[in-house]
Amino acid sequence: MFFNREKELEELGRLIKSEPNLITFVYGPINSGKTSLMLEFTKRVKEEHVPFYINLRRSPVASYDDFLEILFSIDFDDRIKTEDIASLAISMTGELFGIPIPGEILERIRRDKKPRNAFEYVARVLEDVKRKGKIPILILDELQVIKDLKVNGPLIYELFNFFIHLAKEVHLSHVFVVTSDSLFIEKVYNETMLQGRSRYFLVDDFDKETAIEFLRENGFTKEESELVWSYIGGKPALLVEAVNNKGRLREWLETMLRLSTYRVKALLREKEEYRRVLKKFMEDEEILFEGYIEEEIRELIQANILFLDPLKGVIRPQGRLELLAIREALR
Repeated sequence: MFFNREKELEELGRLIKSEPNLITFVYGPINSGKTSLMLEFTKRVKEEHVPFYINLRRSPVASYDDFLEILFSIDFDDRIKTEDIASLAISMTGELFGIPIPGEILERIRRDKKPRNAFEYVARVLEDVKRKGKIPILILDELQVIKDLKVNGPLIYELFNFFIHLAKEVHLSHVFVVTSDSLFIEKVYNETMLQGRSRYFLVDDFDKETAIEFLRENGFTKEESELVWSYIGGKPALLVEAVNNKGRLREWLETMLRLSTYRVKALLREKEEYRRVLKKFMEDEEILFEGYIEEEIRELIQANILFLDPLKGVIRPQGRLELLAIREALR
């Protein structure tokens, strides 16, 4: 769902006004609208920019071949000449998912099993786009999906080096990496190779004013809007579901809380030590992050109960629903 993210779009637009220089990591809690924002961003960029959007959640990635299938797009006449790829990309601004590639070249890259060859082809396409007077924007959504994938070593580090080359070294393309995995962001934030070469952009749940505005525009009364906020806060994906369940609103909200509470209770039965961690949220909505993540907190983050924001130095529930579920389960 995209709604009222003008402030974020303005900031993203500002980032691409100067020449490419840093990798931008776009992060936030689950279902906060990161993908919707970036897709809207690709539609609104000015004529001088050409965005390439790649969503690694589009299909399972268990191998290097799977990665190539998502990285590249052959949804066009694959007899097109390589020198015409840039013109094709420019003509499809805002609609391009993956890097266009003739099938013959993709097969050669797949056989070679060398990520460097794939990256060299991508760089060549971006260079051709730039030679035509346009500025490329490379967006990789849910990059953490390949954090454990190995091709003659961890693929993620080869990608990071490639991104650094594109943005920092040759200023060829803006690079945006999108993720909802806060442990991945914490690792990236502390990665030596990325120090001074990256920036971080938080896409959070809506604040109360924006959430209420969305609900009122969808026919909710003030009282109904306040009720929804009290249960699920400003989680965009859940706000859409609230609209879909308007006819049985209170029943749906109570069901959502009950299911979330059952989930927290199940985790508590699995490991009693979680209780000590979650008790910290009985009074406070967030706790300080001291730079060390103990095992139980890490596991609760992996379970999407908690969210870590290493830049703000806090740990908090993924959303208001999770906060209420924690408190209900511990009672």
